[in-house]
Amino acid sequence: MSEVRRFENIIVKKEGNIGWIVLNRPHRLNAMTIELLNELSTALDEFEADGDVRCIIITGAGDRAFSVGADVTSFSSLTPVTAVEASSKGQEVISKIEKISKPVIAAINGYALGGGLELALACDFRIASETSQLGQPEIKLGIIPGWGGTQRLPRIIGLAKAKELIMLGDRITADEALRIGLVHKVVQVDRFKEEVKAFARKLAEGPPIALKCAKYALNLGVQASLEAGLRIEAEAFGMVISSKDVIEGITAFFEKRKPEFKGE
Repeated sequence: MSEVRRFENIIVKKEGNIGWIVLNRPHRLNAMTIELLNELSTALDEFEADGDVRCIIITGAGDRAFSVGADVTSFSSLTPVTAVEASSKGQEVISKIEKISKPVIAAINGYALGGGLELALACDFRIASETSQLGQPEIKLGIIPGWGGTQRLPRIIGLAKAKELIMLGDRITADEALRIGLVHKVVQVDRFKEEVKAFARKLAEGPPIALKCAKYALNLGVQASLEAGLRIEAEAFGMVISSKDVIEGITAFFEKRKPEFKGE
């Protein structure tokens, strides 16, 4: 694994065609500051432009937390105007995860609370260690989620359960998160990194253009009417069908071998 670039608040590395972004404030349980968000935004842009990177993993440094959300030490200085700006900034960066053309995995290794869970919600896949705890506890501070939680959470687990998590603010276990569809997989702590890497490698071996179009059609289509969504799907299908990866996929199928997709 090679380090791509040094940052103050995150670690960015490449392992083959997998890019890693590690939130690196373990002394604060990887609580996020504006500086960290800016670095995260830059790292996402660089991985998006890197043709060798086919899948991105976001995780937290240490063994206690993915992220406990925004650094609450900054809350006392917020005014209504600066609070809107802070919310918008977080939403902007986290939405970039959703919009990036490559699959993104949230490797949840401990607490994923508040903005930490909101970051994970924007990822395409969420894999949690068995000891992880997840939640939107903002209501217990007298506030509400401000980085997309009120919008993405009900889209993922349904409105009723989202209201329960947000309006009560209780944490749930990884197993409960799996049961309600909040995470895709729960793995043992001692196999966590291995399982995440295996999942990422499987995605990275897929056809990049088709994965990009599938992500686009899914994320945009779910917000549209069925008729509009079907049109989005048809147009994405049209974009994919002319790629060389389609020829490789069909050829490999008939030759009974594993395809080698080039993203062309």
